[in-house]
Amino acid sequence: MTQQQKFSIASISLFAGWLLSFLFEGEVLNHLISASEADGGLIGLMVIAVHFAGLFSCGFLIKRTSSAKMVMLAGVLVCFAGSLIFLMPFSMLWYLSAIAMAYYAGLFIASWGYFYKWSTPRERRLQTAADVLIYANILMIIVNVITNHVSAFLGFGLSSLILLAAIPFTYRLETEVDVLQTESEILENPAVKNTMFKPFVFLCLFIVIITINSGIMYQAVRPAFAHLGLLATYYWAVPYILALLILRSLPSDFNRAYVLYIALAMMGISYLLFMVLNTDATAYLLINTLMLGAFGVFDLFWWSLIGDFLDSTKEAAKVMGIGLSMNVLGILLGGFAGSAMMDAVRQPHEAALIALAVVFIVIALMPVLNSQLNRFFEDHAFVMKLAKEIEADETMDPLKTFKNTYQLTDREGEIIDLLVQGYTYKGISEKLVVSENTIKFHSRNIYQKLQINNKMELIKLINQQLS
Repeated sequence: MTQQQKFSIASISLFAGWLLSFLFEGEVLNHLISASEADGGLIGLMVIAVHFAGLFSCGFLIKRTSSAKMVMLAGVLVCFAGSLIFLMPFSMLWYLSAIAMAYYAGLFIASWGYFYKWSTPRERRLQTAADVLIYANILMIIVNVITNHVSAFLGFGLSSLILLAAIPFTYRLETEVDVLQTESEILENPAVKNTMFKPFVFLCLFIVIITINSGIMYQAVRPAFAHLGLLATYYWAVPYILALLILRSLPSDFNRAYVLYIALAMMGISYLLFMVLNTDATAYLLINTLMLGAFGVFDLFWWSLIGDFLDSTKEAAKVMGIGLSMNVLGILLGGFAGSAMMDAVRQPHEAALIALAVVFIVIALMPVLNSQLNRFFEDHAFVMKLAKEIEADETMDPLKTFKNTYQLTDREGEIIDLLVQGYTYKGISEKLVVSENTIKFHSRNIYQKLQINNKMELIKLINQQLS
């Protein structure tokens, strides 16, 4: 693991740990709201809606890694200053602060897409996504335990320290790729971009539908076990973390697509148990283990897929932001559905019927989603391979004919792929685990074969061949 990858993981993990423990249904904020006259339901709804807006809009505002880094640093400062408002007596500033923090939190996470792409080799994106989700949830558990069983203000202080700790790691993220972007040395092949569009839309639809169950869980299932305070505080996210650890540790050639169907079964069984069992500790352990384990599988599924989509575009913040905003949108829709059902019948078990219907819809969508992803990805861990051969050589590698024409070696082909994506020599050497001098040596050979002098001429030549 490179130093930049470590900085990237630390930055987003610390920020996400604060987000989960404070702003996004966090115990720290819940305690502060309970001790005030604020409308907790309104603040929670505002946070989710505005966070969605921040994620979705980021890619339309942030186009460069240097801008992304500045926004991430500003996001930490805005969120820290905004959280301090909640130590003051309740006023309208609380709502304004929640809006500002939620929006900048969305900008931070979407902007991180650039560093997810550039600092992490494609073959390690799944492990990186798992690490981020694991670390963030461990931090959340620690803060929640202190908040619920020691002191809410001590929990607030710890969450604030976690947030501020993201600053030095974010500051040390490199943005040298902007030099290539300024010189227009990134190839964004329209054929690849068009091929990407349909499977990405299907993935977004899948994320929205499946995370409706997350919203229902927050509105119906979690409140039903609120009386098990100690157990819920310690055990809440443990199955989620264990599922991520298991998936992260599986061999690289293991087809994780089958795990998606297992997770769907776990989710369906958990809601069935919720409908038939009481709300004692045993029922909680069974239901929470199945439900949160399933959520862990699906979160890693789309985090890792979004990471792989990043290689097909230079607008990393747009792909990252829109993809994860679908998760938030699903939670928002599920929250509305669960809340409406609770208001109508006052029976949390009735809300579980919606969740079961969602599971059946997702089961029907899975083969279609897999088919779309199969046409775009050759080797993603969660994509189940079709029995038939897919005639998509040009789609999978639009430069294949170009490489064959000039008789480039496999290593030279790998270097060209990375050069046109905007990698520097240093970045390529880290990604391919060879020295920078070796990359320069291969690059000179490439230029000689193509009878060109620099990367700018390489981009022009490739564009001519593909047009």
